Amino acid sequence: MRKYNIAVVGATGAVGTRMIEMLEETTLPIQSVKFLASARSAGKELKFKNETVVVEELTPESFVGVDIALFSAGGGISKVFAPEAVKRGAVVVDNTSHFRMDPNVPLVVPEVNEHALKEHKGIIACPNCSTIQMMVALEPIRKEYGLDRVIVSTYQAVSGAGARAMEELKRELREFLNEDVPLQELQADILPAGGDKRHFPIAMNALAQIDVFAEDDYTYEEWKMVNETKKIMEDDTIKVAATCVRVPVLTGHSESIYIETQKSGATPEAIKELITNAPGAVLEDDPATQTYPQAVNSIGRKETFVGRIRRDLDVENGFHLWVVSDNLLKGAAWNSVQIAESLHKLDLVHPSK
Repeated sequence: MRKYNIAVVGATGAVGTRMIEMLEETTLPIQSVKFLASARSAGKELKFKNETVVVEELTPESFVGVDIALFSAGGGISKVFAPEAVKRGAVVVDNTSHFRMDPNVPLVVPEVNEHALKEHKGIIACPNCSTIQMMVALEPIRKEYGLDRVIVSTYQAVSGAGARAMEELKRELREFLNEDVPLQELQADILPAGGDKRHFPIAMNALAQIDVFAEDDYTYEEWKMVNETKKIMEDDTIKVAATCVRVPVLTGHSESIYIETQKSGATPEAIKELITNAPGAVLEDDPATQTYPQAVNSIGRKETFVGRIRRDLDVENGFHLWVVSDNLLKGAAWNSVQIAESLHKLDLVHPSK
């Protein structure tokens, strides 16, 4: 059996460390691993299967001999180094937004559109974390009944904004709870968007902005969910709208999703059965016992959890769902490693030069 040389770019970051954990659990046959990061992180020691691996500085030559490179170090890094990796014979699985809407780059959730990998030209993109879990939940419904409309409101954890955002939430909570600093006076430096002009506390708050505002007063995060859904489902006719909100949760994105099916005949019971049998999805739906997905219970889990499935009170083909997943795992690291597993299964990894 062929074994692969794997590189993780951004190995010391919030997602990179989870990628390493997922590689320890993967069925992918691994020959060797290489952990890459900025010069600032070079020299750090990380563990992989009880062995010490020294983090190396990322350079174009880092990819010589690498078969699969998992990227999660920011879009600017991917823009520069992903093509360099491909030139040296690696297949890139990119977890940033840089290549997602490139028509020549497959955008893949393995449970939904694994077949798209066959068209790759060296780079495969992972969708946005919120899009991934929504696709896992909606694909079985789309296959059975079609989808006409999707309206989603997200409740996204601060880990989606990176390790510094997580530390900002913790600091704000300490200052409010232990030092009696008024909420309005908490110092915010990162959220809702590091690149925007103003920043607001996330502790005890909800921010109706993720990323900066763009066309038609939707944020880039919201546009990502709209455009990525249509690309993954290969259907530009699906009507999609999103409102993305950051909430004071460390890990685990939650989503309230309203859908309208194309075909009649769908029922909550039928949808629950579809979710039960869907790959990567777990049904948690029993109002009688207060059973429904919770962000805290998703932490460390690879699955997407679906519940609160109910018919709309006014629209016959309308249904509501509550969807939760660990945004650092299925929303990022695990989806990337799953893609690598699929590349192996389908024999789509080209030999290193």
